[in-house]
Amino acid sequence: MIGKISGRIEYRTTDHVLIDVRGVGYLVYCSERTLAALPGAGQVAALYTDLLVREDVLQLFGFQTLVEKEWHRLLTSVQGVGAKASLAILGTLGPDGVSRAIALGDWNAVKAAKGVGPKIAQRVVLDLKDKAPSVMAMGGTMAQAQGESAADFDVIESAAAPAKPAASPPNASAQAEALSALANLGYAPGDAAGAVAQAAGEQEGADTPTLIRAALKLLAPKG
Repeated sequence: MIGKISGRIEYRTTDHVLIDVRGVGYLVYCSERTLAALPGAGQVAALYTDLLVREDVLQLFGFQTLVEKEWHRLLTSVQGVGAKASLAILGTLGPDGVSRAIALGDWNAVKAAKGVGPKIAQRVVLDLKDKAPSVMAMGGTMAQAQGESAADFDVIESAAAPAKPAASPPNASAQAEALSALANLGYAPGDAAGAVAQAAGEQEGADTPTLIRAALKLLAPKG
């Protein structure tokens, strides 16, 4: 299994990039958002990858963060959602947006992705709603893992600068900690995830205490 790639960008098109790793070129398919974040040809780049193995094809898919990779894995587990649709969803919403849309049951946001119809969007939200909290809870752990593994990406010539994947959203750890705190207070995972996702969307970059207070207000009985 090829889990991550680091090397020089040879070229890129509208849906993939060719990365040279010590003379071996890896063709990696990415979302529009990920492609737009990569440097130009001749520069060093690093991506987490997922390898699709079928009888007639081997395809690598690349992601800026481990959270994005995890959402791709979950999205493609939904019936009717292939790798192309998954990349379209991630390219439109980003991993943080996918977490928020699924936690809030906002299938219209998912439907905004190119090639994703209403039935598929609703299925994505219904099938993954119970899994959204677990991915959100991974945010802090994954952000730490990415920081600790940065040195692993320096696998090309020593003259090249070390390449690092893009950092996780600044409040990924805060969302995970807020979710954990609400769970400890007895709130159902789905309700807690929805409240944290909404609070994070309304207060971008908020720290853990701020997210907890905002989420508690959203969870408070109305009337």
